[in-house]
Amino acid sequence: MMEATNPNGADDWSFACHLNYGEEGRVCIVTKKAGRVHVRSIPASTRAAAPCLPPVFLGVSPQGEAITMDPANKAISAADELPVDAFAAYAYRDVAQNHAWYMYDGDKETGCDELNCGASGSSVTVIDAAPDNGAPRHLQTICVGRGHHVTTFVGPVAAFPDIPRRAFVSNLKDGSISVVGNDPADAATYLKVVATINLCEPEKEDFDAAAIPNNAFPHGKVFSAHTGRIYSLNNGYGTIAVINPVSNRIEETIALKTSSNLLLSPDGRFIIGKGADRKADPEHVLGRLTVVDAVTGTVEGTLDLPDLYPSTYRFTPDGARLYVTSAATGKGAQRDNLKKNVVQIFDSSALPELRLIKELTVGSADCSRRPIAFVEQDGVVQTVLIPNPTDGSLSLLSGAADTVTDTIKISDSPVGEFSFCLWDGGISGC
Repeated sequence: MMEATNPNGADDWSFACHLNYGEEGRVCIVTKKAGRVHVRSIPASTRAAAPCLPPVFLGVSPQGEAITMDPANKAISAADELPVDAFAAYAYRDVAQNHAWYMYDGDKETGCDELNCGASGSSVTVIDAAPDNGAPRHLQTICVGRGHHVTTFVGPVAAFPDIPRRAFVSNLKDGSISVVGNDPADAATYLKVVATINLCEPEKEDFDAAAIPNNAFPHGKVFSAHTGRIYSLNNGYGTIAVINPVSNRIEETIALKTSSNLLLSPDGRFIIGKGADRKADPEHVLGRLTVVDAVTGTVEGTLDLPDLYPSTYRFTPDGARLYVTSAATGKGAQRDNLKKNVVQIFDSSALPELRLIKELTVGSADCSRRPIAFVEQDGVVQTVLIPNPTDGSLSLLSGAADTVTDTIKISDSPVGEFSFCLWDGGISGC
């Protein structure tokens, strides 16, 4: 989930986003104050060609400057302009420490970060977003397995006080999880890889024993304080690996077909898998939401979504609503028949039951991903922010009435990928 900064009440908020046009990117700052919405772009700049990777876009300063990091020397700077080739890395926020973990999937062919890790894998970079002196600080670049990566943070909870503070980073191309120490009080393990979990299921491979790399293809991972376990979706096997974060052992697997990601209910009891069936009908995509009981490890229900590819899905903080955005997948008739301009809202107050209560028409997302942001006040959603990348616009939804209240233009041309920035204030998660 993303939250927009809301410092002065329900009617005032602000957030930054990165607009990826393919060959270049731009940062946009959207602010609502006294009932009016203002859109401002950070000017783009060119830069001299460099022998290494382009700068990494980290976020926006309180003064509205673009914050970037040099990937070679890790120097962090803020400027009034943003290099057009700046790389907007996917990031996860460690809320407990206000650290941002930036993912790098590595070279497209090898999956390796040759600059930092050579041929051994790719990397994650940890940034202290708000140290005592106010200036962001590079903490560590950690070599893990080959990307794409999903990071989940764990630590002691009331029912399981012995869980250590760690980050579990999945490695899509290797079929593994890198376990990283995340306790500043433990200098021996802090921001270091302390274990590697092999997700291989040999019976589904041509292997005599578990091996890395494999075809587990992990993508989607949640930690439940309710059970004290991590649930990692192995897309390649159609299973969820249930992991004990104390022993790092896989205790069981749960069959889960047609899912590409996982979402945990706010109470930690239920896991929602989302995916799409592109094989059953050559002319239609069948989206799917599957509810798994984390306690029993059983699939409790499946909801089919005809002609809808569920892109991003998020619960409201109280767990009463589940928002699902549409986007695009497939090709030919499948893609043509998709609903690419809707948001579906489900009643999730009685899980494992999910009930569609409203489908709202918004702008178009003829791309693979459309994120969601919530503006909250005292834990209550006031406004839902839905980007429409293909239209270059942003739809504002009333959290109370579930209606579209406004549509704001943020770009003069279609956006390839829209990403909320999780840097400032109340902005968190993704």
